[in-house]
Amino acid sequence: MEQNSRGNYRTQESMTHEFTHSCLGRIIIAAAVIMALLVVAHFTVPGEEKMMNEMTDNIFQCIEANDSIKTDWLDDAVNNVFYIFTTADSVSDPEVIDNFYKYNKVEYERHAFYATTLLRNNFKPEGFHVGYGLFGLVIPTVNFNEFLFRIGPLHKGYEQKPIKATITVEGYNFGSDPELGL
Repeated sequence: MEQNSRGNYRTQESMTHEFTHSCLGRIIIAAAVIMALLVVAHFTVPGEEKMMNEMTDNIFQCIEANDSIKTDWLDDAVNNVFYIFTTADSVSDPEVIDNFYKYNKVEYERHAFYATTLLRNNFKPEGFHVGYGLFGLVIPTVNFNEFLFRIGPLHKGYEQKPIKATITVEGYNFGSDPELGL
């Protein structure tokens, strides 16, 4: 039997098709997409004023929404997601806000492609990350247990058990100090 097409049986693909299906081509395309995202991220990092305003609002919402029956991290995670899209009502007791600013300090840090806010207090002087800014969004990671509202003695004397106090403000129970097991 005689064959009609005795030539080359390879398919003639275009150069772009071969480039996009090669390993080197896919690496170059992925690197180009990542570089484009990094350029966009660099120019859309929230400024200090926007970041601090949003974080103040998110911290006030966290103080408002806190109750003593929260038992898992999922409550805080869901609240933090929705804090992005909502704003705080006024906190009923200005003394709570005054105590927050008296014992806590919120600082802004700008990095190359994102921004962070740190909450510094006596619990952790090096600071807690309470928010991230990326692509123009401020993403809170606030947790009520990280806030400090008052400073007082831990013991009445060296031979006595730690003081266990409950903080209440106009009907809101903010929880109690942890049992240290001494």
